Amino acid sequence: MSTETKTIYQPLYENIKKYEMFINNEWVQSVSQKTFPSVNPFTGEVWAEIPAGEKEDVDRAVQAAKTAFETGEWPKLHGSQRGALLRRFGDLIAENAEMLAVSEVVDNGKLIREMLGQVKSLPGWCYYFAGFADKIHGETIPVEVPNMINYTVREPLGVVGAIVPWNSPLLLTLWKLCPALAAGNTIVIKPSEVASGSILELSKLIEKAGFPPGVVNVVTGFGETAGAALASHPDVRKIAFTGSAETGKLIVKSSADHFARVSLELGGKSPNIIFEDADLSNAVNGVLAGIFAATGQTCMAGSRVLIQNSIYDQFVEALVSRTSEIKLGNPLDMATEMGTVAFAGQHQKVMNYIEIGQQEGARLLYGGKRPTREDLKNGLFVEPTIFGDVSNDMRIAQEEIFGPVVCLIRFETEEDAIRIANDIQFGLASAVWTKDVQRAHRIASKIKAGTVWINNYRKVGFSSPFGGYKASGIGRENGLYVMQEYTQIKSVWVDTGNIITDPFKIL
Repeated sequence: MSTETKTIYQPLYENIKKYEMFINNEWVQSVSQKTFPSVNPFTGEVWAEIPAGEKEDVDRAVQAAKTAFETGEWPKLHGSQRGALLRRFGDLIAENAEMLAVSEVVDNGKLIREMLGQVKSLPGWCYYFAGFADKIHGETIPVEVPNMINYTVREPLGVVGAIVPWNSPLLLTLWKLCPALAAGNTIVIKPSEVASGSILELSKLIEKAGFPPGVVNVVTGFGETAGAALASHPDVRKIAFTGSAETGKLIVKSSADHFARVSLELGGKSPNIIFEDADLSNAVNGVLAGIFAATGQTCMAGSRVLIQNSIYDQFVEALVSRTSEIKLGNPLDMATEMGTVAFAGQHQKVMNYIEIGQQEGARLLYGGKRPTREDLKNGLFVEPTIFGDVSNDMRIAQEEIFGPVVCLIRFETEEDAIRIANDIQFGLASAVWTKDVQRAHRIASKIKAGTVWINNYRKVGFSSPFGGYKASGIGRENGLYVMQEYTQIKSVWVDTGNIITDPFKIL
């Protein structure tokens, strides 16, 4: 860990931070004055106090966003001016990247070696969507009705509610915030109660960038109070949610009463398919990246590894050997390769699934315990865990664990691999490892998932759409396509000379 990183880390941690919510460009406490602690999952100690926002706080934020959208400075700005603000915001993120990365590590236990790179990539989202802000336009349509001109206008929706999870709050907030603002919407962000600190630090940069009051608001609190209030608020025109399928169902039901649009990026149980002609070393590293690099706490985790039977034993030997070398430790140490689970409830869930896997008859090949090293005793660690000879109908193969647990499944033929890969309720991500380019494209076309990587895993970018099939979600984030998620189309008809002689005849 660098001296520079230590310098930033100490003020965040030694003195408990007392945060406020960001509403209408003001820092405010919750109406109830209640707070809750944020616990560092590595040390087990409280590092911050977060306001416990409730329905009244959500309403205050939504009203600020609604006023900003309808009568404030925001709707008067040209798209190029919105773009300039987004670019300034991106510049500020770049200037404060290490501070933001450290705050997220302290909040959820992600690795500093991952978060530094991730946060330094975030300005790219700001710059990319800033480029769209002055290019949102409709079309002139050559209609078949004589003497009529028809054109369309693409307009913002209004107030967007963004509900963000705890595993990558900064990244997943930018996935929603940037296109929403580029399109001219205003937004209320509800971070996870598990990891709110980094989003509140990000909000300071929103204020500094010069966005008008009410354009961006952050209400912290619990899902059943603040989250539910935001999803059901009648003045919210769209909910953008990343999280579990179970919560996604509740959000759809809540939004239905006021016909709000919904985009959902939900869970996954993604297949990582290894064919016998794959580059073995590369594929092993790809499996590690897919499941252990983020302690398995990612919706796109490659948690089912399908291995062709002819290389199964060879691959397992190489995977177990490399897994045994993974360095667990302080997430703020650049040498650490796997950090903690984010919070105690999730840690218990992961340990329960490890027990379930053993009861189901899967073969525990590595890990499966809480490490006993003295320097790890206070942290929410789980050993990287490998189950072999897993049947695809086992619970550990069908249910999202969201932890460092991988299931190894044998297959014989291409047809077997495709059948097993698709035999799941989810369809978020997948990968194919082979040197046969025809096979790679053939398999990619048949997998029912929103993303297919070939000879790599867990790569995303601002220009490529991301989202899932089936229970993995509705809609897409990123890329050109996402601008449709944050705009609506108006059709305008202009009469250039018709005389209405029969009011009861339309055409």
